Amino acid sequence: MYNKVILVGNLTRDIEIRYTPGGSAVANTGIATNRRYKTATGEQKDETMFIDITFFGRTAEIANQYLRKGSKVLVEGRLKLDQWTAQDGTKRSRHTITVENLQMLDSKGDAPAATTNPGYAAPTHDAYAQPSQAAPQATPQPKQQPEPEQTIPEIDIDEDEIPF
Repeated sequence: MYNKVILVGNLTRDIEIRYTPGGSAVANTGIATNRRYKTATGEQKDETMFIDITFFGRTAEIANQYLRKGSKVLVEGRLKLDQWTAQDGTKRSRHTITVENLQMLDSKGDAPAATTNPGYAAPTHDAYAQPSQAAPQATPQPKQQPEPEQTIPEIDIDEDEIPF
């Protein structure tokens, strides 16, 4: 049997991470996906699906570190049916996605550096300061001869040998 789901969407809430007694990370959040379609009358409609997703292990820790509500992601995983009995005695169920692969789709400039990488400190302008005028000037070096241009050898290929 084959059970694979691929979704692209935005996270509906911040990551909720916890650890098992064995020390393995488990993170939960939700994803919202949209589908635009035309009705029989030609009217444009949007259908939004909200799906709960679960990350495990290192993927859960990475998701917790870099993703926030609204982050755009592509997730690959498998569909899982959760079943339980509610406090009122009724049987309940829901489908969730257990994420096996995660790809972050937001560009680096979309989130502040402090949020995505708290250990990063931007260089100060002093690091790029001009040398002071009191510094001794280096003596000019004599010009060296430019290296001769390298020529690209010609390859004798018949057009019939090209595979495309």
